[in-house]
Amino acid sequence: MKKIINSSIAMSDENTRTSAEETLSGTTKKNVFKRLIPFLGPAFIASVAYVDPGNFATNIQGGSEFGYILLWVILVSNLMAMLLQTLSAKLGIATGNNLAEHCRNHFSKPVVFIMWCVMEVVAMATDLAEFLGAALGFNLLFGFPLIIGGILTAICTFLILGLQRYGFRPLEIAITVMVSVIAGSYLVETFIVKPNLGVILYHSFVPQFSGTESILLATGILGATVMPHAIFLHSALTQQRIIVKDPAKLKKLFHFQILDVTIAMGIASLVNMAMLIMAASAFYKNGFTKIATIQEAHLTLQPLLGKAASWIFAISLLASGLSSSTVGTSAGQVIMQGFLHRSVPIWLRRLVTIVPSILVIAIGLDPTRTLVMSQVVLSFGLPFAVIPLVMFTGKKEIMGILVNKKVTTFLVSIIAALIIFLNIYLIYQVLFIG
Repeated sequence: MKKIINSSIAMSDENTRTSAEETLSGTTKKNVFKRLIPFLGPAFIASVAYVDPGNFATNIQGGSEFGYILLWVILVSNLMAMLLQTLSAKLGIATGNNLAEHCRNHFSKPVVFIMWCVMEVVAMATDLAEFLGAALGFNLLFGFPLIIGGILTAICTFLILGLQRYGFRPLEIAITVMVSVIAGSYLVETFIVKPNLGVILYHSFVPQFSGTESILLATGILGATVMPHAIFLHSALTQQRIIVKDPAKLKKLFHFQILDVTIAMGIASLVNMAMLIMAASAFYKNGFTKIATIQEAHLTLQPLLGKAASWIFAISLLASGLSSSTVGTSAGQVIMQGFLHRSVPIWLRRLVTIVPSILVIAIGLDPTRTLVMSQVVLSFGLPFAVIPLVMFTGKKEIMGILVNKKVTTFLVSIIAALIIFLNIYLIYQVLFIG
């Protein structure tokens, strides 16, 4: 029976590749939607990083304390993320190597070692946010102590990661289902709070701040939205998924990857905005401007919006934590293997990255504040992903016909400069102003 199941799932991957080849060759008679399906998947896995528990923490704090004014930060951050994830996917399909492998091949050994160290710190910060989020989800849904929730998170992550032995398609489907749960949950939450559409549109397009704390949160939102490990991971997800050498087919493949990114990241953007809208409509509007923790948000939702709203919130948090923890572990494996050309069993990496999260739970640090600060750490790591990505995708000798256009390189360079500026400003605020 096991052999039959394995064979069936392996055939699913092969069918995906065959369908993709037929579409790229123009020999299929399927409708538009069926032609698109084989190319969907990598961006949905990467998009999990953009709806992880860190987003819950920063968006809830931002919405409850400042209302709708930081919506524009989410919109801008997600547009940046779309461009960066598109370039990462393009690097993988154009070269057959991922971003970490290109860094190892083109930079000196000391630089590679430093980059690897930085990205490992980022990976730990990422895993901390995701692990804590899932543990909180178990706590809010079932009343388990956080330490038990952490153990359950580890077990569930092992099970989900086990799907990788059956090919890329089962894991893509599992992650997409969990993203759908998160998106569906916030669709219901947004319907329940009945926000003011005009105010939402205004604050989505008019930049505003309200003091130092709003700038700190805005940077945290950026760190929670544009994720360095997702940039590294996306190039690995596309590098061997559908292999194409013909230039015309390669361009078609890239166009389908753009659609994959647009759909997946578009959903992630709407979910992020819905998180902040929910917090602003439920908390800020009713005078609860100091919702400092995810637990408080969950408890406060029940008297304001009813028991169903608090349950939906907890379900979405759990789905977010489990899916993002799985993806974060995979990203860590890609980073280690790419930079060092070495790998460890994924179960061992999962065990190692659990330790900081268990320590945070054991010593009683505030989970939500820890989540917010972990996102700030992520924003520090962004230049180490963005700058090499711009460099490599702008070189014709590396990218061939998929080399960036000058306007693309210009836009991404501005994004990189903006990220670096925000990080320097944040360090100044934290160290010298507090």
